[in-house]
Amino acid sequence: MPKPITAINDFVVKFANVNGSGSASANGLFAKAILRMGIPASSRNIFPSNIQGLPTWFEVRINEGNHLGRRGGVDMMVAMNPQTWDKDLAEIEPGGYLFYDSTKPMPASKFRDDITVIGAPLTEICNRTYDDMRQRQLFKNIIYLGVLSALLDMDVPAIEALIGEQFRGKDTLIKPNLHALQLGRDWAQQALDCPLGIRLQKSDKVGDRIFVTGNDAAALGAVYGGATVCAWYPITPSSSLAEAFSAHCARYRRDPDTKQHKFAIIQAEDELASIGIVIGAAWNGARAFTATSGPGISLMQEFLGLAYFAEIPAVIFDIQRGSPSTGMPTRTQQADLMLAAYASHGDTKHILLLPQDPNESFTFAADALDLADRFQTPVFVMMDLDIGMNDWLVPPLQWDPARKFDRGKVMTAEELEAGKDFGRYLDVDGDGVPYRTYPGTHPTRGAYFTRGTTKDRYARYTEEGGPYVDNMQRLLKKFETAKRFVPRPIKREAREATKYGAIYFGSTAPAMEEALEALEDRGIHLDTLRVRAFPFHDDVLDFIRDHEKVFVVEQNRDGQMRSLITIEGEVDPAKLVPILHYDGTPITARFIVKAIADMLNVVTLAPLRKALS
Repeated sequence: MPKPITAINDFVVKFANVNGSGSASANGLFAKAILRMGIPASSRNIFPSNIQGLPTWFEVRINEGNHLGRRGGVDMMVAMNPQTWDKDLAEIEPGGYLFYDSTKPMPASKFRDDITVIGAPLTEICNRTYDDMRQRQLFKNIIYLGVLSALLDMDVPAIEALIGEQFRGKDTLIKPNLHALQLGRDWAQQALDCPLGIRLQKSDKVGDRIFVTGNDAAALGAVYGGATVCAWYPITPSSSLAEAFSAHCARYRRDPDTKQHKFAIIQAEDELASIGIVIGAAWNGARAFTATSGPGISLMQEFLGLAYFAEIPAVIFDIQRGSPSTGMPTRTQQADLMLAAYASHGDTKHILLLPQDPNESFTFAADALDLADRFQTPVFVMMDLDIGMNDWLVPPLQWDPARKFDRGKVMTAEELEAGKDFGRYLDVDGDGVPYRTYPGTHPTRGAYFTRGTTKDRYARYTEEGGPYVDNMQRLLKKFETAKRFVPRPIKREAREATKYGAIYFGSTAPAMEEALEALEDRGIHLDTLRVRAFPFHDDVLDFIRDHEKVFVVEQNRDGQMRSLITIEGEVDPAKLVPILHYDGTPITARFIVKAIADMLNVVTLAPLRKALS
């Protein structure tokens, strides 16, 4: 039997619960209490799309070295769901720990010989303490939090403070929750050897970082970026972005004197209507956006083509989820890249921004609004459920108060009055971007007819081939110009010279960064490039050219980033090696290490565990 795992501030705890049992509150308290101890941690909620009854998991990564992506494997399983017992048991690392409700005896065959089993009679404690069935269910979660506080040597005052904050305004609930916490802790201290080999110790490694979801951060970025209109239709996992925007606007976009709202938030009848409202608002000069997911993008295709061809700004936050069709609504993927890049029929190309975490989601939200105005086109912010709905530990969100909105090429009444030539689709600067006017700019000049059909440089309807080709080539030139304005990719050179590289993007970043260290410890060196936008900067093609083989790490089945690079860069597909993870859970460092190592045929899974321990 392997020795029990021993670690301070470096392990993974996973909670296996039943959806609707009230466990999310207690599990969230667990993660936040660790942060209050100054220990870096990240949490990922893996939940079903029904209201209650199905399995749900909550995984907390604790790592003082700031590796906060999913590692792979579990050091302690808090097994509270009989339905998933066998699967949960199998995830525990050799030498790891199983914590379960021992009220009902279980046969020895249901356990493993290579782990430490810790049973606590949680249901029995609840039954003798509470008469109400709902109280028994809810307080059971707080009681197991109390047991964990003793087993892992947690800072109890930190948990108590969080309970006070969580139930502020509902003060009658504070005392019962504190009592339940103490019940569990007292039982553990009397009945168990505490603490375990894995435990927590106060630290100062969190610093000034904040714990925030990507949807909340992006919504705040939209406020700072000048958005005043949001039109949306509820869809997991994007709904909380629109809801957060509403909350932020209620605080920051109300006239201080009259208290009147200076924003418009519209829940439309469907996704097609929501993007139509966004386009109409933007045509009138407002900064507008919608938040949706893959199925919503599918419904928006017709209007997205209109915005592209008529050249109207629009920002779309695509919080990607399991696909295709309804897919896995509460799982994460990066599988909308091709859908968004070429959204609508015919020859279309859209700007995509690819944030890696909530901090960049905040920044890219504001950037997207600027880019949409500058290039008069739809811009997609390609987040995913992992970024959007999970709490991430990130640097504080920063805003330059001197920053001014980039409204792009807007012709003024003074310029029109002075006789400046205005052609709505006329490229006067050679960058493919024409001038536009806002409705009502001038009483007699600067007007044009906005249409989705073909037109000449002065917005006059025509079906002649020459003007059509001229217009389509200008749109392509505009897309090429955008390369200089979208976020540039970030390159990292390996410790030693190498002929191998890796490209990755989005929420894959934290697992990828940890995997690179583990690979280097095994003698595998990779230069890397984190792509942050489409169209691709020239750096992307230069990076591929400079390496013999380039791994492309992404979370979808078909290698969509690899396909985009192959199509747009005319790259030999054989040079790009796909590393694909698409089971709906966030990618792990171990998966990346094993996949790349297997491709290079140099290591086995056994040393990988050591490298990532």
